[in-house]
Amino acid sequence: MSRAGDDPRGQRRDGRGHQRGVARAEGRSGRTAQAPSARARTCDPARAAAFDVLREVSDADAYANLVAPRLLAARGLAGRDAAFATELAYGTLRMRGRYDAVLSLVVDRALDQLDPRVLDVLRLGTHQLLGMRVPAHAAVSQTVGLARERIGAGPAQLVNAVLRKIAADDTETWLERAEQAAGSDPDQRLAVRWSHPAWMVRALREALVGHGRPAEELAALLAADDEPPRVTLVARPGLVETEETLRQAGPEARAGQLAPTAVVLPGGDPRALPAVRDGAAGVQDEGSQLVALLLAAAPLDGPDAAWLDLCAGPGGKTALLGALAAGRGAHVVANDVTPHRADLVTQAVRALAPGTVEVRTGDGRETGEEEPGRYDRVLVDAPCTGLGALRRRPEARWRRTPADLTSLGGLQRDLLGSALRAVRVGGVVGYVTCSPHLAETTLVVTDAHRAARKAGVEVEVIDPAPTLRQVTDADHADALTPAGTVQLWPHLHGTDAMSLTLLRRLA
Repeated sequence: MSRAGDDPRGQRRDGRGHQRGVARAEGRSGRTAQAPSARARTCDPARAAAFDVLREVSDADAYANLVAPRLLAARGLAGRDAAFATELAYGTLRMRGRYDAVLSLVVDRALDQLDPRVLDVLRLGTHQLLGMRVPAHAAVSQTVGLARERIGAGPAQLVNAVLRKIAADDTETWLERAEQAAGSDPDQRLAVRWSHPAWMVRALREALVGHGRPAEELAALLAADDEPPRVTLVARPGLVETEETLRQAGPEARAGQLAPTAVVLPGGDPRALPAVRDGAAGVQDEGSQLVALLLAAAPLDGPDAAWLDLCAGPGGKTALLGALAAGRGAHVVANDVTPHRADLVTQAVRALAPGTVEVRTGDGRETGEEEPGRYDRVLVDAPCTGLGALRRRPEARWRRTPADLTSLGGLQRDLLGSALRAVRVGGVVGYVTCSPHLAETTLVVTDAHRAARKAGVEVEVIDPAPTLRQVTDADHADALTPAGTVQLWPHLHGTDAMSLTLLRRLA
């Protein structure tokens, strides 16, 4: 029988990947101190692919979820090799802050003085040692081989020395040391343990409290951000039933807990399912599905035939709205400001009957002036910091800064103001962000409401509780805020932290 250490990737065969407190059954002493002639001189393809994902994310400002599938396909990696490479790349990006704090205790110079390639290799090795079930000897040997092959013999010696030091102690020991080095500031200590920038830690605490949740949930929220999300499908009504999607997904798939259209997969490639290939189903977070369903179910006065998705790209919510609209004889206009994202919308709605969704390119800030009072329902899925989707966008936490809140805030207010002019009297607007930050949710709605009133447009916030019960068959009181909005949370609902405010135009 082969042992875990015999696996060429060094990964155990129990199918488990990212873990916080990893106990390695293989001994450390002796196994990581091979003679130079015994160490790997080349790297395995999975680790090489993970390294290249990190380099593209760093050098080209790329997104890992776009780079990784393309790169893995080009290298011919599939099955366990592809899964290992994906976890190694995503996990390293996600936990970069934690690993940099540990590396700072071991490396004899400031990390920003290292060759960025060397730093990425060190992060990959640290993730294998402290965040994955990879035996220490395999993690060190294979990562040194990666450094030697891609960077050179000198850097490989540094990588070997650093990783051998890290391999000498377990994850919790290193975390305690890194927290001590962070000082007495609780936010800095949480930032190290849960690998978030300190400003995000503070912002998420304020978001919890501002939306009516106890601050004591902060650690659970940060921990949930660090867990890879399960792949969730949407079964688009009228195109495929949820039960049929479950059947195609296999016996280990389960129905969602919030959206009746959601199917949660146990793993694997969703593109293998016929419903996904033909566009009847698609990959979409359950929270994203729910906010679209709530907008479509919100009560309104008068006709219900003209719907608008003001910021439609890449098209997941548009496709779900289009499927719902088709069942009611309604028509959806899907607008996006860039042709590329509009093309993604066209692809997303390909399974719908021709004419159900009209895809167009334009500046959503101008729609309210160009088409005043035309629409019965309007979705504003506003560009935001994405602080609610840190699970699936691991590089986002290191790219965003507090300055983004200011730059995006004006755009969010303009788009919501345009939507409130574009909806007819009696119609409904759904303002959505994938962020719980108060500056992107409550404050934007308050300011847009005030600006609309000055312009002679009267609106009211709709209590979402009855619609939430109608759609989900449950109260879900933990998703309702004192401000009368829906706020989802990764640690409570297993979704992205989607926010939805429903507004009705009165005059």
